[in-house]
Amino acid sequence: MSTPDLLHRMLDILWEQYKKRVSYAATYQRMVEERGGKLQNDHIAFRTFNYKAGAQPPGVEGIARVFTALGYRQKDQYLFPDKKLTAWHYEHQTDPSNPKIFISQLEVDELPPATTSFIKKAVANAPDPLAGKKIADQSAETLAGFFARPWPVPKRSDVQAVDKDSQYAAWTLLHGNAVNHFTAYINEQNVKEWPDLEATVNALRAAGLPMKDEFEGEKGSKLRQSSTKAAMMDCDVIGDDGKPGKINWSYAYYELAERNDVPGPDGKPVRFQGFLGAQATNLFEMTRRS
Repeated sequence: MSTPDLLHRMLDILWEQYKKRVSYAATYQRMVEERGGKLQNDHIAFRTFNYKAGAQPPGVEGIARVFTALGYRQKDQYLFPDKKLTAWHYEHQTDPSNPKIFISQLEVDELPPATTSFIKKAVANAPDPLAGKKIADQSAETLAGFFARPWPVPKRSDVQAVDKDSQYAAWTLLHGNAVNHFTAYINEQNVKEWPDLEATVNALRAAGLPMKDEFEGEKGSKLRQSSTKAAMMDCDVIGDDGKPGKINWSYAYYELAERNDVPGPDGKPVRFQGFLGAQATNLFEMTRRS
C-alpha cells in the first residue's frame, strides 16, 4: 500500500471509530451529504503526557512520529501556561486536503507532586506496539490500533484525584492516545443552506444536537470555531477493592471550524491555517466532566 493510501485508510478507520463514539459527528456527515455537500475534516486533535510512558516516547513525539512518517511536518507551537500544556500542529507536506494534526502535551512535572506521582505510576508500564518498527510498513489497522490507551486500566480513585488538578490529565489517563476530537471544515462543506459557521450551528442545534453556547472568535476573523458538547462513555477503571469497574466520563466533542484569509508573504490573501491559543484554551474545557 502506498504511503498516501496508508494514511487515508488509517484516517478512515479512526473516523469510523470516532463516529461510533460521538454520534454527533455521524449526524453532521449525514445532514451535509443529504444536502449535496461533502465531509472534510479540518484537523484531528490528540492529547498526551510529557513523560516517558513506559516504552512509548514522551509527549508529542509519541504520537507525532506516526504522522511525520506518513508525510506530515511540524508547524507552529502553542503555549498554555495556565493549563500547563504545550502543543504543536502538523500539516501534510503535499496534500493540503488531509486534515491538520493538533497534538498537545501536559507538562506533568509542573502539577502538584501528588498528582504528578499518580500519573507517572499509572503510565509507567505502557507498552509501545510501534517500537522498532518502520511505521510506513505497518498496516492501517495496526496504526489505527495505536490510538488507544496504551497503559493499564487506571484506578478510579487516581482518576478522581487527578481530575481535581487537571481535567485534561484525568481524560488522558482514561483515553490515552485516542482521538480527542475531529473538526469539520466549514469552508469546504458546500451546503448552500449553510453558508457559514452560524448557519451550520443553527441547523445542527435545530436537529437536536447539543451545541456549545458561545462561538470562539469574532465573525469574519481568521479562525472561528464552535463544537457540540462532549459525548459521554463508560470507561474501564479498577476500584479500590482491586476489581474492574466502569466510570462514566466525557469522551469527545465534534468541533466545527471556519477559516478566513490573512495577508500572505507577498501581500496576497491566503487562508489562515494555524490555531489561536485563547480559543483552543476554551475548547480544551469542553471535555470537563459536568
